[in-house]
Amino acid sequence: MPIVGFQFDKLSAHRTGTIKGKIDIAHNVNIKDVKPDQINLDKKQDVLKFEFEFKVDYKPGLGNILLEGHLLYLDTPEKIKEIQTSWKKNKRLPDNITTNVINMVLTKSNVKSLILSQDVNLPPQIQLPKAMPKTNTENYIG
Repeated sequence: MPIVGFQFDKLSAHRTGTIKGKIDIAHNVNIKDVKPDQINLDKKQDVLKFEFEFKVDYKPGLGNILLEGHLLYLDTPEKIKEIQTSWKKNKRLPDNITTNVINMVLTKSNVKSLILSQDVNLPPQIQLPKAMPKTNTENYIG
């Protein structure tokens, strides 16, 4: 079933040092909690609220970006109860749910953190495409 809502609750970009030499950039996505919630589409429906944290650390001591938020996941009442029980019991989620949630968080958070990194003059945390000069392939025989 689909993810029906996504929202950032906290955005933080902090630069603490000047950029010199080699920079290590580490990413971390963490699902902090899974809670029951309700939305009102045409009628009230039960959903799961996945609270997440996305963090980018620039080392050594150059700065960090922290994004916190939540997304809403809609499914059948039985599936919602099953996911919630699994989370309460051992803080684990089914693989397909984890994949969908993490991919959505990564997609939205990478774009947002790219903008924030530019605002505080930190390097981008993902490799951006670059234009390259055309190589001479006229003599290629293949």
